[in-house]
Amino acid sequence: RGEEEIQKECALFPSAAVGETQSSVSAAEDLQTYSEREWKGNTTKSLLIRKGYEAIASEFNLRKVRGDNYCALRAVLFQVLSQSKQLPAWLHDSDIKKNNYFNWQEAVQCKSLEERERMCQQVFRGHDEEYELLEALKFLMLRTAVQLHSDMEKGSDVPEFCWLLFARDSSKCPKTFLTNHLRHVGFNGGLEQVEMCLLGYSLQETIRVVRLYKCDTEEFITYYPNDHKNASPLCLLTEDDRHYNVLVPKKPPKFDAYGRPKWNPPSDGQSSITTRL
Repeated sequence: RGEEEIQKECALFPSAAVGETQSSVSAAEDLQTYSEREWKGNTTKSLLIRKGYEAIASEFNLRKVRGDNYCALRAVLFQVLSQSKQLPAWLHDSDIKKNNYFNWQEAVQCKSLEERERMCQQVFRGHDEEYELLEALKFLMLRTAVQLHSDMEKGSDVPEFCWLLFARDSSKCPKTFLTNHLRHVGFNGGLEQVEMCLLGYSLQETIRVVRLYKCDTEEFITYYPNDHKNASPLCLLTEDDRHYNVLVPKKPPKFDAYGRPKWNPPSDGQSSITTRL
């Protein structure tokens, strides 16, 4: 990486000295404080971003995610491991199980919030294990893309985002999707919105993203995929659809004896934040 990129990363995580193990996901901090520190001035963009932060500051804290091209994958993986209630069904598939793919078991079996946090900090420290997991997420996305493309060719029902994913001239099929898009994620590019849909679908999760630059529009909160919502989405935040951070509820859900969250969906299907349905 270039010197400028390394300096930006050090500025994002100032607590780690040279040579120390550096966490890829910082401790939680107050959203309003972060907003006032990072978005000073009265430009149109600054005012808009601060307004977006203010709209959710009473509900969430922020965990900053290392600012490289893996950030979307890293933020989602962190949320999955920190919220896992049970092993997802796809982990039992023979081709994944055979390769010991994604060891979710440790996260699911954590017996306390403190143990779950320690486990996450062991993973997200910029070592090989973390990057192997991030690359494994890309493999899972490719595997899902192959399955969905096959279903499309058979005329089977597929999620709406599939038509957008394979309508691009650069990804007409899984092979070109891998060659022109997925293989570059983490190196010289991040995930596009339609690929965020694929990521959520692959994990059998819903990713809920607060998009600050879309404040005052119906796209302020967007779901990936938007037809696959559940009661416990993985909550992220972005200022520009390029870098993603983690949102942590100020009033976290109740946890059972094993540190697994108990989610209670809103009684009327609505939250206190205007959502895009």
